[in-house]
Amino acid sequence: MLGFDAGLIKARCRAPRTVMVDGEPQMVDFGFVGDVESVDVTLLRSLLASGYLPVVSPLSADDQGSVLNINADTVAATLARALGAEKLVFVTDVPGVLEDKSDRTSLVSSTDLRGLEELVDSGAVASGMLPKVSAIRMALEHGVARVHVIGSERASLLTEIFTNEGSGTLIVKDRRELSAAEKAASGEATAAAAGA
Repeated sequence: MLGFDAGLIKARCRAPRTVMVDGEPQMVDFGFVGDVESVDVTLLRSLLASGYLPVVSPLSADDQGSVLNINADTVAATLARALGAEKLVFVTDVPGVLEDKSDRTSLVSSTDLRGLEELVDSGAVASGMLPKVSAIRMALEHGVARVHVIGSERASLLTEIFTNEGSGTLIVKDRRELSAAEKAASGEATAAAAGA
């Protein structure tokens, strides 16, 4: 299903803007990139109630009928918010959020929005992960309780959802929302005990 099917996603063409490139201002025209204006999840609710699993393409159209490409992470977060989803899961080509983007073993088991921003500020989270961070922030700030970032390895979704250790990164709005078992799985409880 496309984002413009049955008016699911309404978007507008992203306006050109000036950005700094090598210290010089440069006008960037984003072409047919769209920004979400609104969503109508009536069709999705109907499909879900009928036992279907909708797959949504992040395409929409503006008022003139031009097809627009919208960031898929933004679409997922917007739909999760509109549906009142408890969880949002992003599947990516890395095991989750990494402390060192060149070291796949530096997986962050769990964090909150503050911790995520610290990873962005330190440069650990950059480039292609930044739109995902924006989508995560939007989802958590608008009612989605938990966001998971996982890799595409076999059974990673099941491991992430049904075990305390998980397979990727669990992100909540505030660390106080983590259970004691989740904190223990991420080593937080051990670190706290060591500091006592």
